[in-house]
Amino acid sequence: MNWSQASMTWKKRLRLNWKGGMSLVLATSFALLTACGTQAPVESGTTATASGTEAQAKDPVEIEFWYGLGGNLGDNMKKTIDAFNASQNEVVVKGIVQADYTETEQKLQAAIASKKVPAAVLSSNIDWARKGYYAPMDEMIAADPNFKKDDFIQTFLNQGQVDGKQYFLPMYGTTQIMYYRMDTFKENGIDPASLTTWEKLAEAAAKMSKQENGKTTFYGWEPMWGRDNMIDAVLGKGGQILSDDGKTVMIDSPEWIETWELFRKWINEDKIMGIHYGGQGWEYWYKTIDDVMKNKAAGYTGSSGDQGDLDFSIVAAMQQPGWEGVGEGKPVASAISAGIPSAATPEQQQAAYKWLTYFSETSNTASWSMNTGYIAVRQSAQQDPEFMKFSEENPQITVPLQQAAHASAPFQDPTGGKINDALKDAADQVQINNMPAEQALKEAKEKAQKELDRVTK
Repeated sequence: MNWSQASMTWKKRLRLNWKGGMSLVLATSFALLTACGTQAPVESGTTATASGTEAQAKDPVEIEFWYGLGGNLGDNMKKTIDAFNASQNEVVVKGIVQADYTETEQKLQAAIASKKVPAAVLSSNIDWARKGYYAPMDEMIAADPNFKKDDFIQTFLNQGQVDGKQYFLPMYGTTQIMYYRMDTFKENGIDPASLTTWEKLAEAAAKMSKQENGKTTFYGWEPMWGRDNMIDAVLGKGGQILSDDGKTVMIDSPEWIETWELFRKWINEDKIMGIHYGGQGWEYWYKTIDDVMKNKAAGYTGSSGDQGDLDFSIVAAMQQPGWEGVGEGKPVASAISAGIPSAATPEQQQAAYKWLTYFSETSNTASWSMNTGYIAVRQSAQQDPEFMKFSEENPQITVPLQQAAHASAPFQDPTGGKINDALKDAADQVQINNMPAEQALKEAKEKAQKELDRVTK
């Protein structure tokens, strides 16, 4: 799919608001075979048994799988679901598309309350697992000789564990990387290999930006809206969200304030960087991509999973930078995991497990990575012949893997999301409302600390 087609795909999805059975076989009487191979009549009143019985055929188990993916990602998920349904006759997966990850969780919350849940959902919530809303998969894993636990990338698999039990399985890994227009960098004499720090990236962004009458007409860079990209930058400077003992919120430390204040300045004062925000679902994300592909910005920070929506004859990929005097970046690499709601029937849970483990099979996770840019969850995927050939011809696919090697683990919010919510609000204040980072972060710290105290004291 080229860029214009991908763009039309997501726009159409926005306009639309992101919107079998086998017959029963009856048992009959079977003829008994004599020792010489001839048929003998079945005596009246006898019942055929053992190997002569044709087992009663069962209808496949139909389950819903909820996921919040659009554009190329949504197309590839549908293809994978169709391939799974065609590969066997025991389970039929019906994909239900949501606007994004957030809407998926919101609708799941309502479904849990009504006890009308999907059997599988592309979402994970540690707090909900502890409350019993998700089913642990340990018994199903133990009974599955094909699971091969050691072949999973352990940091991704471990992120699905809650209190020693496996509640979620990783479907793919992600990390935010950088995409840039090769022609713009060349025209401005900028070597992407030299942009190893945020300071150097800001200098390059200032050089590439264009302004007319005080308004930026071409941005040197576009960070992605929200807290995640700025948290990545903080982690690269050595900042922490919580103290080592887990009792103190640390988001008003100098590492946080200095980093977020630079982003505020670059976006709102220097106007060398820009963001898209708001809209429905992933609208802001695709508008950011649009700016780069339509030559309105030199580059942007986005997901490794954007690769399926990009034209790499125009753009190239590189890792996130670090900071001068500190070292290489340490952005988060996280697993996008799926779970099985506990309110699903045992039969539905088994069917859901069959679908989720199919998705992570070596050839399937390798194919997903090649088609989307997301990180495969099985180590053996890197030796998959098709993946090896693809990576030679498409080197951008290796950038997320290289970055994941020195990445940070995702933050596990002990308050059930309240600290993350405070950070989200603070990021909006800094990026959109031009509030000084110190003020925004201190207000967020006060809210977050109160919530943390509730669960630690």
